[in-house]
Amino acid sequence: MSGRCLCGGIRFEITAPFTVALYCHCTHCQHRTGTGYSVGGRVPRDGFRLVAGRDLISGYAPPSGVPKLFCARCGGHVFSGDPLNDDLVSVRFGALDADPGIRPSYHQFTASAPAWSPVPDDGLPRYPRAAPAR
Repeated sequence: MSGRCLCGGIRFEITAPFTVALYCHCTHCQHRTGTGYSVGGRVPRDGFRLVAGRDLISGYAPPSGVPKLFCARCGGHVFSGDPLNDDLVSVRFGALDADPGIRPSYHQFTASAPAWSPVPDDGLPRYPRAAPAR
């Protein structure tokens, strides 16, 4: 499966199944995306390959949490953490070119969900803060 930023400068491939997918309602994701939450998944580093755009990867490291990485040219958000060194790569599902083959299994940071974007009643587990490590 392939993925990219908005302009296509950063391109990557996923060659292993995602281990987990989730909805994150934290304020970092809200400010980063301009929406009420983000959707992403984690894949083992050996199942991830950066195809192009290493020089375009820019990031912001908030005072708490992991760095948020985006394309310096178009601003498209693609990863969080360090996709070249972390054991698991966190990928934004909106950056994928196809169905990831997995659905989010929980909501985290629900205590931060804004009133205008309430957490849906979808039966998934909810965690007021970070979910337990998976």
